[in-house]
Amino acid sequence: MNSTQSSEETDAVLPSAEMEVVPDSDPEIALFDLNHLDRIPKSQLRALHLVHENFVRNLGSSLSAYLRSYVALNLVSLEQISYAEFLDGLSFPTCIAYLGLNPYEGTAVLELNMMLMFTFMELLMGSKGRSSVPAQRKITDIEKSIMQTLLRVVLQDLAEAWKSVTQIGFSVQSLASEPQLMHVLDPAEAVIVIAVDVRIGSVSGLMNLAIPSIFIKRLRHKFEQLQQVRRSHANEHDQAHLASVMLGVSLNFEAFLEGGEIPARALLDLKAGDVLMFDQPAEQKLKGTLNGQEKWLGGIVTKRNKLVFEVEDPIEDKTA
Repeated sequence: MNSTQSSEETDAVLPSAEMEVVPDSDPEIALFDLNHLDRIPKSQLRALHLVHENFVRNLGSSLSAYLRSYVALNLVSLEQISYAEFLDGLSFPTCIAYLGLNPYEGTAVLELNMMLMFTFMELLMGSKGRSSVPAQRKITDIEKSIMQTLLRVVLQDLAEAWKSVTQIGFSVQSLASEPQLMHVLDPAEAVIVIAVDVRIGSVSGLMNLAIPSIFIKRLRHKFEQLQQVRRSHANEHDQAHLASVMLGVSLNFEAFLEGGEIPARALLDLKAGDVLMFDQPAEQKLKGTLNGQEKWLGGIVTKRNKLVFEVEDPIEDKTA
């Protein structure tokens, strides 16, 4: 068998070296930002949003009880930005706490604007938190010590919310008024900033929590486990167990009749035996509420020497 090939046979198999090569059109070029290697996916951001929604809800109740004044909290935003951008958005001076993340390495930052901080201080000292306090000054060492007690309440609820992901011991490492003086994070490092609107009476302001993105990215497998648990559906046995547990839950029921207005002078002169006139007709039905939600119309009757609420009509749910 002849193993040699002629030049014509070789040219038929291999392309000619002199063949003209047509260059491709200009390729699309995407810039790669080396400073954003620690960015995290949107799926983790959604899980983080849920974690801190629970944190905000629980903290509102905890602060209201601790300060003996109603505190309303609302999760405003959750976003990824650089630490330098986070610092640029702060007012100065401010109250800023650097938080340890035991047993993990890294530092988080919690910031309160001065108006909120001074309002908290007044409430902790027994005031009503309504006097005008100069907000443009640094906090003193005594004020830092008092704020530590309030921050323990905040960090306790924060750690409780994070238990669904992992156990973290949040602790205050230091308090400062000017964050530029503390180089705890590189300015180009990405952070997750959770902005919470805090309202106490007529005073409102933001509480900002900045967590390094690289720290959250290291917990990626923890968030994946959390998402898998939330995706699973309860079987019939779990649903039956939940129903049996719910049967023992106590609900708050109230029945009331809407009244009218009364002058302040008449209220001051009110004494035993006086009669207050309601603006409602005699046949007006009372409203029965369940955990603050209006559910039924009815009236008060007696049974076995006790006052009871007799349901007459349901109240339609206007939000449905």
